[in-house]
Amino acid sequence: MAESWSFLDTFEPNFTPLVVIELAKGTKEETIEWFTKRIVDKKANGGEYSMIFCAQLLVKPLVTENGDENIYLVGASPFRLLLGAETVGLVKECNDNSMRTFTYSSRKTFKDFADDNDNFLTMAECQYIIKHELENLRAKDEKIIPGYPQAKLYPGKSIVRRLLTSGILVQIFPLHDREELKKLRHSWYGRVKVGYQPLDEIRCYFGETIALYFGFLEYFTFALIPMAVIGIPYYVFAWEDYDKYVMFATFNLLWSTVILEVWKRICAIMTYRWGTLLMKRQFEEPRPGFHGVLGINPVTGREEPVYSSIKRQIRIYLVSLPFVCLCLYFSLYVMMIYFDLEQWALDYHAENESNFSSLMLFVPSIIYAIVIEIMNRIYRYAAEFLTSWENHRLESSYQNHLILKVLVFNFLNCFASLFYIAFVLFDMKLLRQSLATLLITSQILNQFAESLLPYWLQKRHKKRMKKRMGSLKTDTDLSLVEQVNLEKEMGTYFGTFDDYLELFLQFGYVSLFSCVYPLAAVFAVLNNITEIYSDALKMCRVYKRPFAEPTANIGVWQLAFETMSVISVVTNCILIGMSPQVNALFPDSKMDLILTVALVEHLLLAIKFIMAFVIPDKPRDIQIKLAKLEFESLEALKQQ
Repeated sequence: MAESWSFLDTFEPNFTPLVVIELAKGTKEETIEWFTKRIVDKKANGGEYSMIFCAQLLVKPLVTENGDENIYLVGASPFRLLLGAETVGLVKECNDNSMRTFTYSSRKTFKDFADDNDNFLTMAECQYIIKHELENLRAKDEKIIPGYPQAKLYPGKSIVRRLLTSGILVQIFPLHDREELKKLRHSWYGRVKVGYQPLDEIRCYFGETIALYFGFLEYFTFALIPMAVIGIPYYVFAWEDYDKYVMFATFNLLWSTVILEVWKRICAIMTYRWGTLLMKRQFEEPRPGFHGVLGINPVTGREEPVYSSIKRQIRIYLVSLPFVCLCLYFSLYVMMIYFDLEQWALDYHAENESNFSSLMLFVPSIIYAIVIEIMNRIYRYAAEFLTSWENHRLESSYQNHLILKVLVFNFLNCFASLFYIAFVLFDMKLLRQSLATLLITSQILNQFAESLLPYWLQKRHKKRMKKRMGSLKTDTDLSLVEQVNLEKEMGTYFGTFDDYLELFLQFGYVSLFSCVYPLAAVFAVLNNITEIYSDALKMCRVYKRPFAEPTANIGVWQLAFETMSVISVVTNCILIGMSPQVNALFPDSKMDLILTVALVEHLLLAIKFIMAFVIPDKPRDIQIKLAKLEFESLEALKQQ
């Protein structure tokens, strides 16, 4: 067994715990000894630095009150972390202000590097390196996990993933840096101020993926301000005059097209500064839940599970697709029930004509908004189960199929009633009422479910833990033990999926029909301001610290937002064509009106795609820097 945390190893007196490993209680000693030995063993695969003794991870058990040693702290020497930075391909700034992939041999050429400076790598980068090393611990000749004959291994299998799927390993999570977190909280949400978020500090602490989400949230909020500014006087002076929504719809078309193109450029600027725009994409390993018969990967030559793509396609098209269609039909059925309730409320108001009956007009929309949120969340669990059952080999493939399922259902579930009201019932007053109710209700429910409720539950749990920790009497560092015990019970942040989904639906409410309810952008701005603070609160106080994940953009969500903007062009063109102003231009022939609207819609789509082509995704100076690095790389290859 490894020595207790209270005794420091002689070869690394300044051990800094970075990552926590929690094993299941009662894990067999031979399993723990084998696993910890594999973590601390030096590299055996050759290489320039592989035989240096300190090129390894460090593990120490955390002794608790009852003497259990199922929690382990993992760290690494500065030298080992630098080698890891080269392995994962981190990009850092050089002394000449250029961005280059870090290599240990050229470490002196990088800005702020010094042999005695342990802050060259951020804590988030160090934890990402340790996660990468743990995930790449692979079986050699072992056939089983020692002590657990039912947990099978084969050469090349990820040990951590097998321990997770076998229930031996409970969780792995990075520790918070309490001093840095305190500084970040103060500058981020500790005081109400008008200004930008500290995105560089967020990136240093939580990594690029989360920083990019908050950057997009901030940008989207600022992008909504012109819509909100125009919407307020439009609401005041043309509230009941639907003849005047043509101008607002036209502005909406330009707005939804431009903001996404500008975001690509801002995203490129940020990710270049952070180094992730230059990071090379790593070869994807099979995802943890992937299973099949053992075979040979033709690319790597390693043994790994193999699953027939034909079987996967059968599961997708004969099970998942019919299930999704059934859910979509059920969503439409619920929508028709909502319209029955709307008709009942209108009849009740016509009979009574009272303040109470006026309030009852909003009840069906509120109930329907709540039902939509419940259905979205239930469907999300079903979609995750189905996508996992489809047995995708790669995590990227799994995420793409999951996002497609969720977006299709959420789009129909949230917007079908609005399309029906606008283009079947032609009731602009009901459309305005339904849009306002759905938008505001969904924002309130999301704020409560995603931030307020988890924060309240976490606060209660923290109070109970502090009372229990008050009786702890050991020689270990009380603050560290308390920190680990508090953090391991905190909720797990499962990524930015739900956050982007919320913004995607909000973008739909604003871009599709906001010309009918111009205050939609105003409520979206107010919601996003509170969203910035509530999301910051939950990242710092509610959830365990997530591992940093380098990324160069917002991924498939960029395509999702662009698709929504295309749909908004079509929607707004039809709304313009339905306006009395435009109809008056074609008093005799409706076919001419339809053809004209279709022509304008095609022209606007053409303009949109031309703008997307003409506006570069990256600013000129970044294009030059990237081209210069590519040229230097080619020259270096020629010299070799």
